Amino acid sequence: MGSLRLVAIALVVAAPAFAQTYGLGRTPTADEVRALDISISPTGEELPVGRGTAKEGAQLFRSKGCIGCHGAEGKGGGPAPRLQSQKGPEVDIWERGRILPLTAPYATTVWDYLNRAMPVGAEGSLKPDEVYALTAYLLFLNKVIPEDQVLDKQSLPKVKMPIGDDYGRLPEWKPGTPRLTGYPY
Repeated sequence: MGSLRLVAIALVVAAPAFAQTYGLGRTPTADEVRALDISISPTGEELPVGRGTAKEGAQLFRSKGCIGCHGAEGKGGGPAPRLQSQKGPEVDIWERGRILPLTAPYATTVWDYLNRAMPVGAEGSLKPDEVYALTAYLLFLNKVIPEDQVLDKQSLPKVKMPIGDDYGRLPEWKPGTPRLTGYPY
């Protein structure tokens, strides 16, 4: 009990030090927060206006230097992950490799990742039309969409991804029962 009282006194005495500011940083402006608020949901409500096809994406894949990291047609060979599976749709999805355009639960996830993280060194620099085109190209390479399909704000969220319902399927669970078979808690 005495040590608890000592901790309480120490906190009261030290409280002003916790409230102290150090003059570092600043509060971001509303425009700065808005610029970073780029999350795209599965419904695609936040997607910008734009459009793209796989043919346009193939040209961008070459001109933006994606081949340097991901190899020709995304088949690998560079320092970055492969983007095209070597195995066909007859093989279980998880046996085709950790390929984003195959294992993403939603096509909007692919778009969101490309928009945020590519190209390396100039992340976030792609225009919406370029992101739609590159997304279409990667989905086409993995036989998710046909080559002539146009992706835009309306069509992208409707793309049926190969992973289907196998992505993060939750087990049935009721309060007071074990969470997983064989799990004791």
